[in-house]
Amino acid sequence: MDIDVRGPRFGAAVTTVVLAVVLVTGSAWLLAWQTLAVALGAAGGVGRSPYGWLFRTAVRPRIGPPTEYEAPEPPRFAQAVGLVFAGLGLVGYTFGPDWLGLAATGAALAAAFLNAGFGYCLGCEMYLLVRRLTVRAG
Repeated sequence: MDIDVRGPRFGAAVTTVVLAVVLVTGSAWLLAWQTLAVALGAAGGVGRSPYGWLFRTAVRPRIGPPTEYEAPEPPRFAQAVGLVFAGLGLVGYTFGPDWLGLAATGAALAAAFLNAGFGYCLGCEMYLLVRRLTVRAG
């Protein structure tokens, strides 16, 4: 079942704000929350993440029904990629080295910002590239 394209973009906007606050404050607790949010999105799809729930219950009723849909697999893969970076950032902020926390969180922030601001999902593009490569190899 396809998903409303606005949902993942809304989640990316919230993620952008959260990760920016993490970089400014160095809060491992806030990054732990973000890691949990993307883990839920990677495991159950973007609609199962806290930001997906917020979009579905608070935002979508106010902006009307979707006019454009997308397959759920690319955003779910993007959530898994985000989980890797958030997890690495959490390790860096919690156990060190500090540069790992900053670099991984910064990379995740850049990807989230591209999706939120421009509708360009790096993780989704990675998914499509992996699919093309596996189809050719198989």
